[in-house]
Amino acid sequence: MQRPAHPTGFYVQFSQELDLRQNARLHNFHRALRADWLPGITDLGPGYVNLFVEYDGALVSGAVVREWVARHLVSFEDPVGAEGRLIELPVRYDGPDLPDVAERTGLSEAEVIRLHSGSEYHVYAVGFTPGFPFLGEVSEVLRLPRRSTPRATVPPNAVAIANAQTCVYPLSSPGGWNLLGTALDTIYDPNRAAPFLIAPGDRVRFRPSEGQTPPLPTVRETWPATPRLPAFRVEKPGLLDLLMDAGRQYQAQVGLARSGPMDTRSAHFANGLVGNAPDAPLLELTLKGPVLTALRDLVVGVAGFGMRPESGPMQRSFRLRRGETLRFTSTQTGARAYLAVAGGFEGAPFLGSCSTDLIGRVGRPLRAGDMLGLAGLQEAMPSFANLPLTLPQHVTLRLLPGPQASLEALNALGRAPFRVAGSDRMGLRLSGPQVPGGQVTSEATPPGAVQVTPAGEPIVLLSDRGRIGGYHKPAVVHPQDLPLAAQLRPGQLVSLRPDTTGKPEDWARRWFLDAQASPIGEKI
Repeated sequence: MQRPAHPTGFYVQFSQELDLRQNARLHNFHRALRADWLPGITDLGPGYVNLFVEYDGALVSGAVVREWVARHLVSFEDPVGAEGRLIELPVRYDGPDLPDVAERTGLSEAEVIRLHSGSEYHVYAVGFTPGFPFLGEVSEVLRLPRRSTPRATVPPNAVAIANAQTCVYPLSSPGGWNLLGTALDTIYDPNRAAPFLIAPGDRVRFRPSEGQTPPLPTVRETWPATPRLPAFRVEKPGLLDLLMDAGRQYQAQVGLARSGPMDTRSAHFANGLVGNAPDAPLLELTLKGPVLTALRDLVVGVAGFGMRPESGPMQRSFRLRRGETLRFTSTQTGARAYLAVAGGFEGAPFLGSCSTDLIGRVGRPLRAGDMLGLAGLQEAMPSFANLPLTLPQHVTLRLLPGPQASLEALNALGRAPFRVAGSDRMGLRLSGPQVPGGQVTSEATPPGAVQVTPAGEPIVLLSDRGRIGGYHKPAVVHPQDLPLAAQLRPGQLVSLRPDTTGKPEDWARRWFLDAQASPIGEKI
């Protein structure tokens, strides 16, 4: 079985506040790094004031990554002052927060609309969700903080403000900004040759308009409707059955989720049972499995938790004859299992991956009548097994100090167990002791970040996390414990064990390099 990934990273800080020139330098630096990609770098996430350098610590050392960054910091070209495109977006100003914004600013609704639409905004970054533009700067009169508790769902095309920023939510997602209206143009569509309308460095102007909200983009399928080598017919879907491979890498700069298996350990184990490469396409099954009929003789393997196959062993490969039906029985332990088939499932990649991204409308859950095929024919022996995977009865997640770590916040996270109040592929909402939180200038979110809102509610960010966020991140889940986080069920208790060794100034030094310092930067 492939060694587990060790996702980690740090920020290269160009400024502390919004600064047009430093933002342009940041994006030039991002392009310079992309042109000289270092093996082991898993993504680069540009934000307003810093660039997040994400790498796999099992493939490359942090010292090598920092040397690579330092070399480019002294050699990349500064921007020459060229302006990006001017994009005009029609907006219907009908947002649910418009009256509240007017009341809190002492303006009329008409004055709020006039001020918001009267400025030309610079695109500082694109992220959070696919195509989501972070725009600035909003008139000082309109600068209101994010909501203390983010909405669970913001409607697609919503136009919003928070502090000095404004934005458009291309797709439905959680969000804590103040909603002013609805954009009447589609700014992200995975079915277009150019999926993203807006890029960093562009300028955006909003034009008050009337009209119908554009329809959501159709889902881009991630497997062919007619497979070359039919393998399974879906008789009945489970709760959430998703095709996954290694995930959509190197796309943080446009806001696409990494996606991929939530529990990489179990997914790699399942592929290993049938002789596949660790990241071959397979199915991620959540809480309740599907009913599948084999369309040819197959060798399959199931690993993980939350269910078990009725007609074969768990965590051991077994043979399915043509016409046999594969069913699953739910268990009360864990949330996700992985079904691999020898040869791997056939996919239809989008930007290099056939992984499902539900937020980005790339792929969808299985439906009755779907047919899945093999990527290729591969011999595999049934009854192959490995050391069994286990799951503790009570899960404890180790935490490392995060970008906005404080001893007070870390102690609060470790004070008592939390309950999983909500769970999806974006993250885990935890209820329990209040944790000191707050807001920061929007920046890329590290894998496994524990984000804490101003209301003191921690959210553990997982595979489909928003790529940019503006809340405090006092901790990150230890990389080796991310598979455990993926197996937590709604309502389950989980303990957090923060590492509070060392000094707070050392925690900051670990996360931030100053782009102006030489040769490898100093702490901010």
